[in-house]
Amino acid sequence: MATADSTTAPAPAPWYAAYPAPKSEVVTISREEVLEMLKTTPLEKRDFVLVDLRRNDFEGGTIRGSINLPAQSLPLTLPSVYATFKAAGMRKVIFYCGSSTGRGSRAMGWLADHIAEVGDKDMKSLALAGGIKGWAAAGPEYVAWMDGYDAAVWEKAGTGC
Repeated sequence: MATADSTTAPAPAPWYAAYPAPKSEVVTISREEVLEMLKTTPLEKRDFVLVDLRRNDFEGGTIRGSINLPAQSLPLTLPSVYATFKAAGMRKVIFYCGSSTGRGSRAMGWLADHIAEVGDKDMKSLALAGGIKGWAAAGPEYVAWMDGYDAAVWEKAGTGC
């Protein structure tokens, strides 16, 4: 009779383990402040950008006007991403993922580190408190500011950040 091998292979390292941990402290911005910015600043006058970091879990909608930049691509493209946002006059870069406690805070830290390294005093890197889950759960006023909103996706549990 054959016996099962009691040893198991170690879990693979998470994708972000290949990159240095951010040095910067996490700085968040509230969904209330972001909603107010969206409501009061015409698109052509915005000096902020929302960056949705989701890749495989990019479903259920996104905050209107966000760009999708999967977190896994950020460490290798950070100088270009920064230069693009700087050239566009962005003063606030607001990252989010499911809850903004994983990818959102990590991306925020990486950009904040880069901003500090280049000595930029005008641009800020921020994480959206509560992420897209918090935004979608905050009620109709927030959902109205989502493109591609799918209520069924938000009723499911367990999509992480």
